[in-house]
Amino acid sequence: MKKQIKRLSPHQNGKVFGVLMAVATLPTFVPMILMMNLAAPPVGPDGNTVGFPTFVFFIFPLIYLIFGYISVVIGCFFYNILNRFIGGFEFLVDEVH
Repeated sequence: MKKQIKRLSPHQNGKVFGVLMAVATLPTFVPMILMMNLAAPPVGPDGNTVGFPTFVFFIFPLIYLIFGYISVVIGCFFYNILNRFIGGFEFLVDEVH
């Protein structure tokens, strides 16, 4: 039996995807923080060491959360508009006993 998705909830899908993106970035940023702290510090033109601001790595998951949420909300908005003219996603379902 064919089914068609008539509407996607922008806020709910945005929340789920935004949190998913933020959590998914953590396994990559934690090793990067460790490698940056173990690497030799770079030296500036005046001869002083210049450390990389590690707080930037804690801001990236927040940025991924915000932009992931916004992009999914926009995508759902356009899907809901275009669905009226071209139809929604179709998929087949089967009864399993």
